[in-house]
Amino acid sequence: MQRYLEVLGKRLPQGFKQLQPSKHDNIIISMSSGVDSSVSAALYSSFPNARGVYMRNWSNKENDGKNCDEKDWKDAENVAKYLNLPIDMVNFEKEYWIDVFEPMLTNYELGVTPNPDVLCNRYIKFGSLKRKLDEQYGTDNYWLVTGHYSRILQNVATTQFELLRGLDTGKDQSYYLSQVNASTLNQVLLPMGHFNKKEVRSIAQDLKLPTAEKPDSQGICFVNNSQQGKFKSFLKEYLPIEKGNVITIDPVTGNKTVWGQHNGLWSYTLGQKMGLAMPQGDPKYRGTWFVAEKLKDTNEIVIVQGRENKKLYRDNVFLKNMTWLVRDNPLQLIQDSIKKGSLFMQYRSLQDPIVIEKCNICRDQENGGQLELILKTSQRAMAPGQYGCLYIQDRIIGSGTIVSE
Repeated sequence: MQRYLEVLGKRLPQGFKQLQPSKHDNIIISMSSGVDSSVSAALYSSFPNARGVYMRNWSNKENDGKNCDEKDWKDAENVAKYLNLPIDMVNFEKEYWIDVFEPMLTNYELGVTPNPDVLCNRYIKFGSLKRKLDEQYGTDNYWLVTGHYSRILQNVATTQFELLRGLDTGKDQSYYLSQVNASTLNQVLLPMGHFNKKEVRSIAQDLKLPTAEKPDSQGICFVNNSQQGKFKSFLKEYLPIEKGNVITIDPVTGNKTVWGQHNGLWSYTLGQKMGLAMPQGDPKYRGTWFVAEKLKDTNEIVIVQGRENKKLYRDNVFLKNMTWLVRDNPLQLIQDSIKKGSLFMQYRSLQDPIVIEKCNICRDQENGGQLELILKTSQRAMAPGQYGCLYIQDRIIGSGTIVSE
């Protein structure tokens, strides 16, 4: 294992260092049963006070009466046994329901598009789990290891711990970590951020881990349903069907034309293709139509013609409820970075970074305030409810929820 651990200290940007545990430190590895967390566990399994932890966040019985994550739990157990690593299961179903699932449903009902993966990292993986470990081991008396493709490095000059993109830009998960509490960074280890996915697979095969050939995890049960195209059906079990009109608005007169009905504003997100039978014989209506607006007050969805319709694009975006991962004055840091052309935003994971040209402070400067970002290039379908994540080069400085204005 040592030769793989040594890699973590060799692939560092200038001015940073990667801290490592001492021999007898408490090391807790979050194991989800995927190859990434399995390799992470393997890297630290030789430490005498290392142990795994598996989080059960969702209950859903299958036809055979077993929980939907039973196979994942068994896979994590098998990896731990193979590594001679103790492992515990902890149940955060209640916390997940309150802090992630219910807010997700509320946001869908409001017509916005939430991101439960971001909330899960903030409130469960680096929230509920950390509080439990604090009680068990004492605050700052352990290391938490996860399989995320990101890096947490210490800035030598400032001694500050910073969250950075993973080296594998095709797998980078820093966007999903942008809402975690900055106070957690000094005791979290993200070894996968120093490798690319091909290397991780190779390590797993070299170590003959039981999960070496396991396909990439798609998340917990209801997310799996989403991946299979069944997410709407799943949401229907929890959200009311509130039919409303699908309309176009004449750009000159402002008159509305009704073309069909939807089953709830939550059924669609901005920029999504709208499968309506428009009159294809008329060039005015021929082609594919997309969701441009969701009008909460009237329960209407506005559609426009063509994927590249200008009404789907904006060159500004509003962020509220900012979470900052920097110790310094973040707003001054933002302004200084804009002058250097080094401030970027992403509103989706793995998209090309967007240059920010200007930042306007719309409300008070503290957490909970609101920013308006002026973007160098117009962007398509920035959906309210999603997160705008701010970067200075590869460093994540914080994120906030996208709002309409």
